[in-house]
Amino acid sequence: MVELVAGLPENVLGFRGIGRVTSEDYERVLIPAVEAKLAENKKLRLLYYLGEDFEGFDAGAMWDDTKVGLRHITAWERIAIVTDVEWLRVSAKIFGFVMPAHVRVFKNSEIDEAIEWVSK
Repeated sequence: MVELVAGLPENVLGFRGIGRVTSEDYERVLIPAVEAKLAENKKLRLLYYLGEDFEGFDAGAMWDDTKVGLRHITAWERIAIVTDVEWLRVSAKIFGFVMPAHVRVFKNSEIDEAIEWVSK
């Protein structure tokens, strides 16, 4: 499941992955929120929190994530990924090099720092 993170600045869109994240979660929550926010702002900052209760992505969700990222590749200003899942941390660092946005990976214990960084 994906839920919006409340209380972030206007130009920051935050999501929290809980349990197993599916393609339906992307199509129902994440993609419409990104599209709506982009209708209001040319540049977005993204917080993606995959905390202790995150269990993984299904293949469709991973594909949807790639499509959303690439479709709006020039719209991302900063991306903060918060997770202790090692393969996600490594992947985010690798793919962060091809993104024109500033991408930074944080541990779950650094969620407050991630919010502060992505909001600046």
